[in-house]
Amino acid sequence: MEAWLCALAELAGVGPARLRALLSIGAPDEVWRRLEVGPLPRVDGVAAALVSQWRRQVSTVDVGRVWARYEERGTGVMAHGAAGYPEVLVDDPDPPAVLFLHGEPHAFRLPRVGIVGTRRCTNYGADVAFELGRGLAAAGVCVVSGLAVGIDAAAHAGAIDADLAPPVAVVGSGLDVVYPRQNRHLWHSVASRGAVVSEAPLGVAPEPWRFPARNRIIAGLSDIVVVVESKSSGGSMHTVNEAIERGVPVMAVPGPIRSPASAGTNRLLSEGCAPVCDVDDLLVMLGLDERAIARTDARPEPSPTGRRVLDAFCWQPVGLDTLVGRTGLPIPDIALTIERLLADRWIVRNGPWLERAAAG
Repeated sequence: MEAWLCALAELAGVGPARLRALLSIGAPDEVWRRLEVGPLPRVDGVAAALVSQWRRQVSTVDVGRVWARYEERGTGVMAHGAAGYPEVLVDDPDPPAVLFLHGEPHAFRLPRVGIVGTRRCTNYGADVAFELGRGLAAAGVCVVSGLAVGIDAAAHAGAIDADLAPPVAVVGSGLDVVYPRQNRHLWHSVASRGAVVSEAPLGVAPEPWRFPARNRIIAGLSDIVVVVESKSSGGSMHTVNEAIERGVPVMAVPGPIRSPASAGTNRLLSEGCAPVCDVDDLLVMLGLDERAIARTDARPEPSPTGRRVLDAFCWQPVGLDTLVGRTGLPIPDIALTIERLLADRWIVRNGPWLERAAAG
């Protein structure tokens, strides 16, 4: 199903709303076949001319080649409600129909704090964002942000510096279109230690409308949203509004009253948002004691057979039959190894599926 979902997402003029409208007709492969041969029911908000354009495009697309491109780039495809899709987004007011992933999905099961703020931050703001990102990651909390320049980048850099809890970046372009370019190294660092996700398919440029859409995902993934520095309006305040709509607590870092970069955060404080003066304020809000959070690097090293089984996961949810096929090991040996990996927290159960719990 993922192959047809990718192909539908790549159709001309298809964004999150139109993709959801198409999927309301049926499963991705069924929608694709109906575009090929018809009839296709009326799609809300879609002109007949665009449907005709899709029909012409479908006749020229090889779905197998589309899927091969995602496999070649190691791009995970998480359909709404399917294995691996973040549970916290399943019942979101505006859930992505699909999320594309570079990295591993373990971070979605950790406590998560969204750190957002202005691109034109001050040294004070960048320092605070870095310190919060590092402190949260060191305490086992996933830092969620948008990989923009400024506060986002500083928060992710701090999480990378701690090198413990995996961070998550939600971006507004295809995962093969790094934006902004000056954050290329940070982008790849987040993907290698945590996850970079997008609802845009491969090849999609960072169009302006995609960033407000991206902000709702940051809010939806977060247990708390923290604004470090922000003007009175802009992307950070949009994320705040999305968080409030979802009942996600919003906190703010106090700033100098004469600093335009802190005008928005200081207004949030005046309106009743709780202040953040250090990482302990966030841990208390999360109900966490830093000393009680289990460190992922405290797990026993897996056996050679355990490592072989772990390598067969490829950071995607799998079943027992898949592991047997990839490793060639007998079922009794794999079953025993799985129980040991579960006990040592290298893997977790997710319904009928098994998933790696963290990079090892």
